[in-house]
Amino acid sequence: MTAPELDSLRLLVLVGELGSIGQAAVALGMTRPSAGKRLSFMERRLGLVLVDRTRRGSALTPDGRVIAGWAQRVLAELDGLLDGAEALRTRHQAGLRIAASMTLAEHLVPGWIGELNRAHPGLHLGLEVTNSDRVAELTRAGKADIGFVESPGPFTGLTSRKVAVDHLVVVVAHTHPWARERGPLTPAELATTPLVVREPGSGTRETVDGALRKAGVGPVKPLLELGSASAVRNAVLAGAGPAVISALDAIGHELVTVAVDGVDFGRMLRAVWPAGRRLTGPAAELLARALRRTSGG
Repeated sequence: MTAPELDSLRLLVLVGELGSIGQAAVALGMTRPSAGKRLSFMERRLGLVLVDRTRRGSALTPDGRVIAGWAQRVLAELDGLLDGAEALRTRHQAGLRIAASMTLAEHLVPGWIGELNRAHPGLHLGLEVTNSDRVAELTRAGKADIGFVESPGPFTGLTSRKVAVDHLVVVVAHTHPWARERGPLTPAELATTPLVVREPGSGTRETVDGALRKAGVGPVKPLLELGSASAVRNAVLAGAGPAVISALDAIGHELVTVAVDGVDFGRMLRAVWPAGRRLTGPAAELLARALRRTSGG
């Protein structure tokens, strides 16, 4: 059996509501004869009498009322589909929503966004800068189309792809005693010294804690917890104490880098997006540009 056309279903529903084939036809922009033919064709296709036609008007038969009820559900689902498609189209037209953790947002993402913007001048790009845990939350919830994190993970509910590598370094001000040390620190010395650190949930904090645990000396002892890489760096410059920050954040500042034996502070920077979803459109293009830039292509 071939399914009735959607306009025929709409016509049947309106006949039930208005009690007139003629009025239903006018509402749909049809002629009365055309509407009558549509209803008759649908009745033959379904093998049911749907409309009781009289000189006083038209009414649905019991079978017609049942079919009209089902038709209303089909049409409601179709309206939902069309509304959803329009919302998706509007979202894509609105641009690209990006979330990135601090180091990536300050040093790498602007270059990737700049390339994308030059290729698509009319594309609206929005960037939210926050810590890695929050980036993952935003991306998982669909509030960001793509995220960039420096946390080691795991990334539950997300697909991830390495876009760059980074290395953390221990830094102190020139006036700090470690600035005059000739030999490297031991892991124990670093772990037992209060440090200026990022807040819990940041990728840098998780990387430092993980590296020290792997070295068998436990997580850091916080001296100060600050909400951005620049705040940590400025606190070190002001003499507050040592910190472990990205080598990218140390470039161009009057900081002394201190070596540490037996601790690997390397980390991968990753793009993340919802698991099971393929990146398309501007998000896929942004990822491709990020991969080309960091691979030297």
